[in-house]
Amino acid sequence: MATTALTGFSMMSLLSLGYLTWDTMSPNQVENEPDHIFGDRSSTPQPPHIIFIMTDDQGFNDIGYHSSDIRTPALDKLAADGVKLENYYIQPICTPSRSQLITGRYQIHTGLQHSIIRPRQPNCLPFDQVTLPQRLQELGYSTHMVGKWHLGFYKKECLPTRRGFDTYFGSLTGSVNYYTYDSCDGPGLCGFDLHEGEAVAWGQRGKYSTHLYTQRVRKILATHDPQSQPLFIFLSFQAVHTPLQSPREYIYPYRGLENVARRKYAAMVSAVDEAVRNITYALRKYGYYQNSVIIFSTDNGGQPLSGGSNWPLRGRKGTYWEGGVRGLGFVHSPLLRRKRRVSKALVHITDWYPTLVGLAGGNESLTEGVDGYNVWEAISEGKESPRLEILHNIDPLYNHARSGSLQKGYGIWNTAIQASIRAGDWKLLTGDPGYGDWTPPQILPGFPNGWWNLERHTQPRKSVWLFNISGDPYERFDLSEQRPDVVKELLARLVYYNRTAVPVRYPSEDPRADPVLNGGAWVPWVGDEEEDSWDSVYQKKNKDWKKKLKQSKSRSFFRRLNTRIMSNRI
Repeated sequence: MATTALTGFSMMSLLSLGYLTWDTMSPNQVENEPDHIFGDRSSTPQPPHIIFIMTDDQGFNDIGYHSSDIRTPALDKLAADGVKLENYYIQPICTPSRSQLITGRYQIHTGLQHSIIRPRQPNCLPFDQVTLPQRLQELGYSTHMVGKWHLGFYKKECLPTRRGFDTYFGSLTGSVNYYTYDSCDGPGLCGFDLHEGEAVAWGQRGKYSTHLYTQRVRKILATHDPQSQPLFIFLSFQAVHTPLQSPREYIYPYRGLENVARRKYAAMVSAVDEAVRNITYALRKYGYYQNSVIIFSTDNGGQPLSGGSNWPLRGRKGTYWEGGVRGLGFVHSPLLRRKRRVSKALVHITDWYPTLVGLAGGNESLTEGVDGYNVWEAISEGKESPRLEILHNIDPLYNHARSGSLQKGYGIWNTAIQASIRAGDWKLLTGDPGYGDWTPPQILPGFPNGWWNLERHTQPRKSVWLFNISGDPYERFDLSEQRPDVVKELLARLVYYNRTAVPVRYPSEDPRADPVLNGGAWVPWVGDEEEDSWDSVYQKKNKDWKKKLKQSKSRSFFRRLNTRIMSNRI
């Protein structure tokens, strides 16, 4: 008999801790739990059902098993009975992580290497990319997405239902109100953003998104026959991204936290923990669990200014320090051959594409050209990872470091360009990696804005860093001057990758996207027949970085403001 994902946590104990409330559970859940929670009702189908759960902005220190001040009993139990991925990497912001998961490609190969896709930008996941759900559809899967898309929607062809998902329920932009589903892209530029398929879901306003998305996943599980067809569900939570909103009952257990932002943030994590617990329960109840693979992943590091914590890692969301790119992740499945362990295998978010296609029965021809590796044997059996290095990114449009130059890159690489790569134990950063302090979770928000940038300016003429990440995971000892041989090798690898990069896709905002012009909602505003002219837009921007840097100097006020709200917008 399979052990339950919540052994030791009874219904009443969860209620008393505030992780579960009677009003969020269906009558069937309360009545039937003793009968169904310990077993499945059906025989095991093949291939496995895949449930990929992604949280938004959850930091490395925002889970119980990392000794956090946030309690996550359901996630802790699932991870403890599965495989914890402690050498797992994602991207520092939202769109790139999702694009890499869906395509298996580095963003230099999709044109999404700069920033995120803004609501008014005529941009989306490139149409020439065959997505993960499309591959799974080819292999006979029923595919469903619930939650945050953030991969563009300017044309209908960009929508999740056109990119491989049989059904979609969620928000298309990067940040919405958890109850009203209003999303703003500047003063007076607000619109409703909750969608059922390709239609606006006006009738769902007022329901807390974490609960709403959980209910939708449970409905999918209840109405699908697990023996007739394998299921792929991508649950992309809006939580725990700002705004910091949760029902009051989740805040009460954290009333002792003096940091108000951390208190609200912790409550939102607890709501996610309850959601994952309920979904796992539904997998057991409806006969999926014994032949299922549950993957849990964050999309980027946490933002300390909004209650998140990456301690003891350096940096935060939006940076290429470990706090921005090393993610929470684990796999829970009865199909794992070696369970209840911690994996140090090097895994990157692009690896899920070939790994899941392989689990679904697809051959290697279906994953030709992707940048990911099939890491299932490394996760399930403890074998060595086939991955030896990770290109974190090369962003030619990010503000160039004033102190960087080709000369400082030994004539190999212009160190003014923001880039980062890891090879084996070594990690190299060039340009401006972003804010690089170490922020304990209880540091109170509200300090003068300039204080948060002290670390960035301690070495104003520096544009190259080298760390032995295996021996120094907290990036406290820069070895770039002691090991120029390693620096040169990794700079050469950046040159190698940069030769394969496609032009950046980062168009100007289109005024036609304004929700006022589209019935009050964020919806596609460009006809599918309208042609795109990427080259004229992106190559110009790619070459004009000096002008962009000059303009940025005149925006000091907005940059100081952005220090506080940067991650709230993305």
